[in-house]
Amino acid sequence: MSAVSEEQVIIQDETAAQEAAATADQGAEGNTEEVSHEITLFAEPIFHIGSFTVTNTLLNSWVVVIGLVVLAVLIGKKVKKVPSKVQGVAEMIINKSLELADTVTSDRKKTLKIFPIVFALFLFILLNNWLGMFPGVGSIGFIESHEGAKTFVPYFRGGTADFNTTFALALFTVIGSNVFGVITVGVMKYLNKFINYKGIAEIPRKVLKEPTILVVNPIKFFVGIIEIIGEIAKVASLSFRLFGNIFAGEVLLASIAVIFAFALPIPFMFLEIIVGLIQALIFSMLTLVYFSVASTAEEH
Repeated sequence: MSAVSEEQVIIQDETAAQEAAATADQGAEGNTEEVSHEITLFAEPIFHIGSFTVTNTLLNSWVVVIGLVVLAVLIGKKVKKVPSKVQGVAEMIINKSLELADTVTSDRKKTLKIFPIVFALFLFILLNNWLGMFPGVGSIGFIESHEGAKTFVPYFRGGTADFNTTFALALFTVIGSNVFGVITVGVMKYLNKFINYKGIAEIPRKVLKEPTILVVNPIKFFVGIIEIIGEIAKVASLSFRLFGNIFAGEVLLASIAVIFAFALPIPFMFLEIIVGLIQALIFSMLTLVYFSVASTAEEH
């Protein structure tokens, strides 16, 4: 009886050990499966300041803004009449940028009014595009649990990979260009571009001398309505173009890194550096065009 009981105890111990090992394996597999890291269309929240939500893309944008402000202050303190090598390079870049802007505005005075806004936008967008590829951005974060699922949330993410950022930049550009047009041309002259009240008012006075005015002026009025639609289309065009290109690059780099993390992503990173530069240049040049056109009277 004792021999049988000892064998039963041994068998029970082995069975318990196997079940414990199986449970541990399942738990380990479950843990690895639960933690997911996906690139989302929306920015992930990091913390809250009262009712204000701070996202990882917003943090990234703050870093860029703080960096630009610090850089501007440091450069401003070291500007000399006899420029150093660094100051000489900076002045060369600004002079070439001004010459490029002159080809759009055809007026250096107008260029000097618009250039600070355009160049600041260019630097902000460019650094946000490039900072998204910086080591640690998108790869350092925390694990968040929600309804039993665990998700990795990065502390920082490229600002222009968030549609909220590009939409805000597009709104700033379109609203800013219209405000600049009102200041430069005048309120009534600028509004006549959208609502051609002058053309409608001229019809009763000139219809006998110029019968074609019955056709031409209503067409001008209709074109003004199209201009209003065009302003809305500018916001969509600017925001979706920048967001689409940067977000697609983010997804591409993540996909390539999953396939093979060593060496393979390097050519694609260089490609994204070029894309980031081109997209920043396109956005800033379009901003320059919008400001320049808005500051031109309708008859010109």
